[in-house]
Amino acid sequence: MTASQPLRTMMVDTQIRPSDVTKFPIIAAMLDVPREEFVPMAARPVAYMDAPVPLGDGREMPEARTFAKMLDALDLVAEDEVLIVGGGYGYSAAVLARMTGSVVMVEEDPSMVSEAESTLAAQGVDNAAVISGALAEGAPKAAPFDVILIEGGVETIPAALTDQLKEDGRMVALFQKGALGECRVGHKSGDRVAWRFAFNAAAPVLPGFTAARAFTL
Repeated sequence: MTASQPLRTMMVDTQIRPSDVTKFPIIAAMLDVPREEFVPMAARPVAYMDAPVPLGDGREMPEARTFAKMLDALDLVAEDEVLIVGGGYGYSAAVLARMTGSVVMVEEDPSMVSEAESTLAAQGVDNAAVISGALAEGAPKAAPFDVILIEGGVETIPAALTDQLKEDGRMVALFQKGALGECRVGHKSGDRVAWRFAFNAAAPVLPGFTAARAFTL
């Protein structure tokens, strides 16, 4: 048992299960992945607190309960091919790699890309790839995907990203309106993605996902 295992167990028992997340694959993956390995060194002491973890430059790792509820809302299956947009230091990629067939994570911060690649390799994650590129562009060369998880706030989602979702694919994101936010899950049918409310949650808006501001005199 690693030194952080009791902290992971406490996180699951006090943050995840009380949030009505009970699917075994989610619980097992979040018990297994050492969350503190996927944050900056200065943030390791707060990796298991019930709060977002600061990653620098205005970016955050969602608190564990929000992340778990996003996974719960996606109804993941073992064969899913997943795209993670804005995966930071790779924690979500490590968790999803234990639950699904393959994971592609796109990140535009060079230091996060480098750290995510090295940490995933050190943790023996061999079915997750990290791609460096603009978050809003996704990973078109690796598309299409069964699932797209946007790990951060959005005001709008570019068509270039929804186009990378398979027919009947699912997408989850935290939609922001000012300081308020809500998690929505989208299902793709034809050229449309139909969204439904999942739960209330907020996060800083990711680069490239800000809505155009209307010009007024």
